[in-house]
Amino acid sequence: MAKEPKAKEATKAPKAKPASKDKAPAASGIHKPVTPSADLAAIIGEGDRPRSEVVSAIWDYIRKNDLQNPKDKREILADDKLEKIFGKKKATMFEMNKFLAQHLK
Repeated sequence: MAKEPKAKEATKAPKAKPASKDKAPAASGIHKPVTPSADLAAIIGEGDRPRSEVVSAIWDYIRKNDLQNPKDKREILADDKLEKIFGKKKATMFEMNKFLAQHLK
């Protein structure tokens, strides 16, 4: 008599541990609230907010004031307020986060 192959046993996924109700998860990384400098606050507003919201607010400001180079959308043409943040008249979108970091605590 031929042996029948054994059916594979179903593997159970380990149960997730329930979150502790005592402690709220601490915000970290881009979700951790940061304080903007006075120059940056003049653009995005006062008060602590997560870094992700700061970047989003800067992009809103750039689009609202039409500060992207029409020939190269990766380049930002700074107005007087953004020039205080960037330290120069033009910056690429890739440089922007480096300049913002200098104005966040």
